[in-house]
Amino acid sequence: MSSPFLKQVFNKDKTFRPKRKFEPGTQRFELHKRAQASLNLPPGEELNDWVAVHVVDFFNRINLIYGTISDGCTEQSCPVMSGGPKYEYRWQDEHRFRKPTALSAPRYMDLLMDWVEVQINNEDVFPTNVGTPFPKSFLQAARKILSRLFRVFVHVYIHHFDRIAQMGSEAPVQRGLGSASEGSGQPVPPALKDMTARMCR
Repeated sequence: MSSPFLKQVFNKDKTFRPKRKFEPGTQRFELHKRAQASLNLPPGEELNDWVAVHVVDFFNRINLIYGTISDGCTEQSCPVMSGGPKYEYRWQDEHRFRKPTALSAPRYMDLLMDWVEVQINNEDVFPTNVGTPFPKSFLQAARKILSRLFRVFVHVYIHHFDRIAQMGSEAPVQRGLGSASEGSGQPVPPALKDMTARMCR
């Protein structure tokens, strides 16, 4: 059971961006509740719906964890968005940054969260009405969102873990990393190293 101090540190209102929520009574809300208990696709459920729920849940976890340390992640402390000395993450999008561009961590986070919110709110990518088909490119889009969001976990764990440990909140971050690794059961640092190599180049 979490201590009162941990609950205070990881206050649900202390997020980097507003949390995404599912409307009670909808199919996605029911899937969301089931997703909290398991990463496995329940029998009879549509894969794309299940993935969409987990993408939103992962986005909310990122908000919670980065929101906890965001005041210490500044242009001065993190002039480069990275996950240690071997991994520098450059930003690229369809509009302003057509080529991979080196940015500070906080600037990268702003652009990333804006970009993810646009994807999640786009009915052509994440349809919310039951019966509206997902685009054929949905799983590819979800994979791109998740791999970019995972970079935030890597950055926080590598560059801000001391601060999290001082607050006594390393356990929630490790749980978040464990969820991101699909319950691999691996200790966090090896799993982090492996996932970083595969997902965050």
